[in-house]
Amino acid sequence: MHKLGLLGKNISYSFSRAYFKSKFEREGISDYSYENFDLEHIDLLPSTIKANPNLKGLNVTIPYKQEVIPFLDKLDKKAEEIGAVNTIKITNDGKLIGHNTDCYGFEKSLSPLLNPKHKSALILGTGGASKAIAYSLKKLGISYKYVSRKASEHVSFTYTDLTETIIKQHLIIINCTPLGTFPNIEDCPSIPYHAITKDHVLYDLIYNPEETTFLKRGKANGATICNGQKMLELQAEKSWSIWSSP
Repeated sequence: MHKLGLLGKNISYSFSRAYFKSKFEREGISDYSYENFDLEHIDLLPSTIKANPNLKGLNVTIPYKQEVIPFLDKLDKKAEEIGAVNTIKITNDGKLIGHNTDCYGFEKSLSPLLNPKHKSALILGTGGASKAIAYSLKKLGISYKYVSRKASEHVSFTYTDLTETIIKQHLIIINCTPLGTFPNIEDCPSIPYHAITKDHVLYDLIYNPEETTFLKRGKANGATICNGQKMLELQAEKSWSIWSSP
């Protein structure tokens, strides 16, 4: 029996395990199982892999998408350019190869929502997931600026810098922070929501709840909204194609 799994911290809520369990049942895949590897610290990864000799691949989630890189033998081109990994393939000779399928999932789920007005975006948050988002926006020809609580060389705006004008100049706003995730569903990024219009696309990487406060407030102003469910499904299928290929 081949084993796959999710690497992360505090991941009991995870989408991946339920998704793959259902996929394997639906498609009659009986020689694979999928489980959570909930690690207190990334240093536990080598011993975890050693203890699971039939492990063929891992998804990687918060907070290890960047921290996992030093433990890998190789990165594919995309993962190297992005600087974050969400999929690891374990080869027959035990090598760990890092990939990024988040960029694929995001691009495929965002593209149908865009029109020629959508030329610039605000990325809320600067973690591992935001790097895949930036990579995809660049590929789509959309300029972007990072927003974070603290100023840094990569951050164009802090939340207190955001004005009505800035919001109106950026018709795509993507939440890459955990703000609004279950159970703290009242939380949302602190942006001037009154400036959002029907021309805006608000995209939240969160999928639980289905409609976060961030998305609700955008929808109330007529914006097009999208949660992270479709992105997750697309990146999961892309991960599966990496693991199951020779």
